[in-house]
Amino acid sequence: MLTIDDMINDANYFGPALSDGNYMAPVIEYSLHKRLGYKVSRLAGLMEARLDAKIGKLGITRMMWCVLSGAGLEGVKTPSELARYIGIARPTVSRLLREMESKALIRRLGAEGDGRCIEIQLTEKGRSVLQKCRPLVDELNEYFGAKLTAHDLETLLKHLDMLTDGETRELTSL
Repeated sequence: MLTIDDMINDANYFGPALSDGNYMAPVIEYSLHKRLGYKVSRLAGLMEARLDAKIGKLGITRMMWCVLSGAGLEGVKTPSELARYIGIARPTVSRLLREMESKALIRRLGAEGDGRCIEIQLTEKGRSVLQKCRPLVDELNEYFGAKLTAHDLETLLKHLDMLTDGETRELTSL
C-alpha cells in the first residue's frame, strides 16, 4: 500500500516540483466518475430528488415516508424500533415524530402495560397519506429497477447489503 511519505518522495507520483516548491497534481490516474462513493451518492441523489418531488406534493418528506411505512406497513411501533428500522439516531427520530404529530400524521401513545414506553400509531390522515404515497414509492423503485434485469437487480441489492454489513453508524438523516 502506498503511503503519503511514499507519494511525496516519489517524483513519478507528483511530477516535478514547481518553482514555488509546490507540486502539480498527481500523475496517477484518477476519475471521480469511476469511484464507488460518487456513483452510489449520485444514484441516491437522483432517487431522493424524484421521490421528494412525488411525495412532497402530499406534504411529507422521505424520512416521514420511512416512519409511515415502518409503522403502517411493517409493524414498527416504538421510537427506538423506528430508529433501528430507518438506520438513524434516536434524537433524529424524536424530532421527526414531533413534526409528524404536529401535522396530525401520527399519535404517540403509552404502550399497553407500560406508561413509560411510547408507541406510534398512524392517524386517519397518516393512513391516507401512506396509501397515496405507496404507489409513488413503488413507481420510483420500478422505474430504476426496470433498468436492470431481475438477476442484476437482485445481485446489486445483495452487493449493497454486503457493503453496508457491519456498518453500525447511526445517521442523522437519509
